[in-house]
Amino acid sequence: MKVYKIETIQYINASIEECWDFFSSPKNLQTITPDDMSFEIHDFDGKRMYPGQIITYTLKPLFGIKINWVTIITVSKENDYFIDEQRFGPYSFWHHKHFFEPTETGTKMIDIVHYALPFGFLGRIANHIMVKNKLKDIFEYRKNKIEELFNLK
Repeated sequence: MKVYKIETIQYINASIEECWDFFSSPKNLQTITPDDMSFEIHDFDGKRMYPGQIITYTLKPLFGIKINWVTIITVSKENDYFIDEQRFGPYSFWHHKHFFEPTETGTKMIDIVHYALPFGFLGRIANHIMVKNKLKDIFEYRKNKIEELFNLK
C-alpha cells in the first residue's frame, strides 16, 4: 500500500481559543468545503470534538458521485490538536492531524494528511491523475476560505 502525504501551514489572525472554537465544531466542515462537493453531515451528536466522536456525512468529490464517509475523532487536546480518521469511505487509509500553535499575531495551523487509495496499481494511477490534485484543490479552497473568515475582516 502506497501512503501519500499532504501538509499545509496557515497563519490565522485569531487566538488559539477562537481557532479551536471554529475548527472543533464539525458543523464548520461544510463552511470550509467547496460547494461543488455537496458536503452534508448526516449524523453527529452536536458537541465539540472529543475522542471517540463519530461523524457521518456524504459528499461528491469526483464526477458528482455521492460517497458515504464515517469519521472518528481519535485524539483531541483542547486548543492544541486533534486527529480524525476515516472509518468507512473512499480511502483505504485516511489519517488527518490538525495542530494549533500560538504566534505573536495569532495562530499557526498545521494540517497533515496521510492517505492511501484502494485498488493497488490502479489506485496509484488514480492518485497521480486526479486524486492528489483534487485534494490540493480542496485544501487550497480551505486556505482561501479561512483567509476570508479570519484574516480579511
